[in-house]
Amino acid sequence: MEILFVTSELAPPVKVGGLGDAVFGLSRTLKNLGYKVTVALPRYEAIERSGILLARRLTPLPLPAHPGETAAGPATEATLYDGRLGSGVDILAIDATVGGKSLYSGAADASPHDPGSIYEGADVGERFAVFCRAVVELCRRQAKSGQPYDVVHLHDWSASMVAYLMRLYPELEITRSVLTIHNAAHQGQFEGEAAKRALAALGLGEGHFVPSRLEFYGGINFLKGGLLEADTVTTVSETYAREILTTEGGHRLDGVLKSRGTPPAGILNGVDYSTWNPATDSVITARYDADEPSNKGRCKSAIAAELGFEIAPERPLFLSLGRVVHQKGSDVLAAALPKILKNDVAFVVAGSGDPAIERALASAVERYPERAKLLGRVPEAMAHQLLAAADFVVLPSRYEPCGLVQMHAQRYGALPIATRTGGFIDTIVDLDSQLETGTGFLFPKPTEEDLLGAIGRALAAYVHPRFGALRRRVMRLDLGWERAARRYAQIYKHISAG
Repeated sequence: MEILFVTSELAPPVKVGGLGDAVFGLSRTLKNLGYKVTVALPRYEAIERSGILLARRLTPLPLPAHPGETAAGPATEATLYDGRLGSGVDILAIDATVGGKSLYSGAADASPHDPGSIYEGADVGERFAVFCRAVVELCRRQAKSGQPYDVVHLHDWSASMVAYLMRLYPELEITRSVLTIHNAAHQGQFEGEAAKRALAALGLGEGHFVPSRLEFYGGINFLKGGLLEADTVTTVSETYAREILTTEGGHRLDGVLKSRGTPPAGILNGVDYSTWNPATDSVITARYDADEPSNKGRCKSAIAAELGFEIAPERPLFLSLGRVVHQKGSDVLAAALPKILKNDVAFVVAGSGDPAIERALASAVERYPERAKLLGRVPEAMAHQLLAAADFVVLPSRYEPCGLVQMHAQRYGALPIATRTGGFIDTIVDLDSQLETGTGFLFPKPTEEDLLGAIGRALAAYVHPRFGALRRRVMRLDLGWERAARRYAQIYKHISAG
């Protein structure tokens, strides 16, 4: 079976959040299970800068007008580049030009560690519209050659319009589509002139700008288009699959989801143990595992020295790792942090995002420079080092489709402290007071009071005689990708047979 992944992110070269990790881990595991997987993504300069060699195909990919449409949009052809990841997964980087300029050159390159610009700019709708059109033309070329893709697996809004455009071509009926929602809040919504430009870049006319098609509260919505036409819709945890069918969790797309009849399948993301494993991690100070975790203390001391903290091995180290935004409850952490730091703890906040929340966090830590620090966004290697050092990871999210930080933390022996929502419910079992059952700390709501209560429970657990046994038990959890990959494989086979 031949599967085409379509994505805007791929770890490690282009990673904004968990999407990049998920695409890398799932594609690698499917390949190991015997499937042929190709990952298609825009040709960002960051790909080649990461050391991946790309070979340009000599034959360009024309982007003609769709059947029944009068215009093909601003880009008339795309250029294809072939490459291969170290995992053996093939990649296909797609470039296109408008006005003599690449649509993707410079994206993901704001800094070596901040690729968020792929979702920024006045032309973002056009960039992903052209990308989706190019993917559809690629699928048509494969079908005409007698080697059609069996399944195209679309990841999030930036790839979702592939499913919509595929319906325009009878020759693509043989190729089935799966759309995975990694975060329903991100939908690819465009209004006014931006909507007109995006629709034109898709090669679609005004007939598609109606409520039964792409129109959405006065603009257009890429994710809606994908939901209307994808053969199967999945999301990244069982709890989140239920949450997005509610008005709040679906971010106004709950009605479209319900209209499909079959609810989305919730398939929990996994951890790629070739990357996230303290027993083999080459970037941490000292390797360790569940059988012998003592070197975690060496990692903790190394981080303390690097950050200029007092060297106090018995002092618990708390970590917040990820984007500093409202969704992640970063404002809740900022409000609670002054009270948390009244305890004898160390705290590191690694992440960037909302400037106002960053200022509040900076204000909270500045009184305790010997044991608290705001680092901003950190390189991937530093994220590994911080997890290897931490005793607890704090995750007060308002909603969380799946979350990977808590699973990475568990593998590294850092216990998650998280809101009872979304994927946290599916990956964390709340600890009892005697530490006999459970894998972390869940608190009811993303409020300062609830977070402080959970921090208090964590501090009590840290001095409990069973804490060492708890840490070893958590590190032994099986959080790998194989279970999820086999479920996706079942879906691929089911829709292909139908």
